[in-house]
Amino acid sequence: MKTCLVVDDSRVIRKVSRHILETLDFDVTEAENGQEGLAACETAMPDVILLDWNMPVMTGIEFITKLRQRPGGDAPKVVFCTTENDVAHIREAISAGADEYVMKPFDHETLQIKLQLVGFE
Repeated sequence: MKTCLVVDDSRVIRKVSRHILETLDFDVTEAENGQEGLAACETAMPDVILLDWNMPVMTGIEFITKLRQRPGGDAPKVVFCTTENDVAHIREAISAGADEYVMKPFDHETLQIKLQLVGFE
């Protein structure tokens, strides 16, 4: 079973993401900030991470920077999910190690396409 970690401070976004991912046969874990997300990765490194940009405690950029420095942290495909849609933000996310980028609010089809782009059918 494919695994996905949803890191977002919005309970609603986590719930919507979980619903979409479960219909795509993912086993879903949730974290409400980057620090919780890193702790979840210590326990079990997921195949895919849906990552929010703006969160308290630790931002998405801080999370991905720390994740990519860890042993095995280069393995998960990271899809940033955010309202930040200017080119500078997209560039920063990709250079920090993100694999894809999806705008909030997203729907089932959009998320499925992004997951296909990073290698998950």
